[in-house]
Amino acid sequence: MPGPTPTACEEAVFTWSQEQAAALRRLAGHRPNLAEPLDLLNIAEEIESLGISQWRELAQHYLVLLVHLLTWRHQSARRSRSWRATIRTQRREIASLLRFSPGLKAKRAEELALAYARARLEAAEETRLPLSTFPETCPFTVAEVEDESFWP
Repeated sequence: MPGPTPTACEEAVFTWSQEQAAALRRLAGHRPNLAEPLDLLNIAEEIESLGISQWRELAQHYLVLLVHLLTWRHQSARRSRSWRATIRTQRREIASLLRFSPGLKAKRAEELALAYARARLEAAEETRLPLSTFPETCPFTVAEVEDESFWP
């Protein structure tokens, strides 16, 4: 069975890595008699980690972006070009990551909600505003967070 083309791999690293790791684990279960012994379970784990690292990268970009969106909204007098640049940079990094690995798109809402819980705490600490200043659930949609024209 031929492997994925480089183009398919490049277009969906997250999805590809998860599928390949699962296939390697199934193959390892059959104990194939190979001319060269392969540590299939560890190879599967390493390939799977490629996709997981992209998932973590998405979560980290959301965290930084959400902290800045919250501080942008709640400390309008302190807005700066630096904040604006960070917001734009994070949005562009997210867009690039999703282009490179569209399999992550299905995970955006979940990751945004998880990142928001941390972002809320960090924004309160950074701004020195009471935690209750920031809503318990994310006040922004995925579309708003990723939209370069959205400024709360």
